[in-house]
Amino acid sequence: MNTLTTTFVRRLRQRDESAWFELWEVFGPVLRRQLTKWGGGSIGLETVRDLSQETLAQLSKSIDRFDPDRGARFSTWLLAIAKHALGDEIDRRMALKRGSGRRAASLDPRYMGAMLSIDPDQAYEQNVFCAKVYAAIRATEAESEFVHFQVYRMRVLDGMSGKDIARQLDISEPTVSRYANKVRGALRERLEEMMQRFSFTNEEAMEADRAGLSSEDKMFDEAVADIYHQQNQLLVDDEQFLTGNKAN
Repeated sequence: MNTLTTTFVRRLRQRDESAWFELWEVFGPVLRRQLTKWGGGSIGLETVRDLSQETLAQLSKSIDRFDPDRGARFSTWLLAIAKHALGDEIDRRMALKRGSGRRAASLDPRYMGAMLSIDPDQAYEQNVFCAKVYAAIRATEAESEFVHFQVYRMRVLDGMSGKDIARQLDISEPTVSRYANKVRGALRERLEEMMQRFSFTNEEAMEADRAGLSSEDKMFDEAVADIYHQQNQLLVDDEQFLTGNKAN
């Protein structure tokens, strides 16, 4: 693993609250969508919330056993724990229907072996990747000057012309280009950082290249915009689900 990855895992193992918050803020919506998909409409909002919390709790208990040298993605490990949590809930419900009231066995060290047999679908892997890119965009926004990032947002994420942006913000078109270039450079750095932090295999580390995020500026911006809108829609759906404004 690279230095950023090992540092992040070390922070998780040391129970660094900010690291846990960052992890769940990035991947929580993706896991909730997967749990809802697995549930096939048979589990509701409260159950998904409970299972999300249970996944995080089990993750906390087992972080010391995570072994990236076994060649599994961190995202696959998260998925294995979430699947175990869902299976536990289904077993509990079946036990209650039988009248035994018995809960299923808790997570044990065998999950690492079972994890390797899990085959995440393409949608899940794409959502995980988009979550990393989105985290880089948000980090860039937080560190950039407000007007600079708004120019990049309008030009790239909203697809406005440089001329329209210049007129709306009362700045020159060369200034629009200069601000956009500055934010783009910062975003490239944050993307590299996020990919390293949350990537545990060589395959994951190459995902950004395959998505066009190491290409020239025009292709880079197009890839960023596509990924941003995909992840933003997932977050909108997640918020609607959590607030009960969308059917399960």
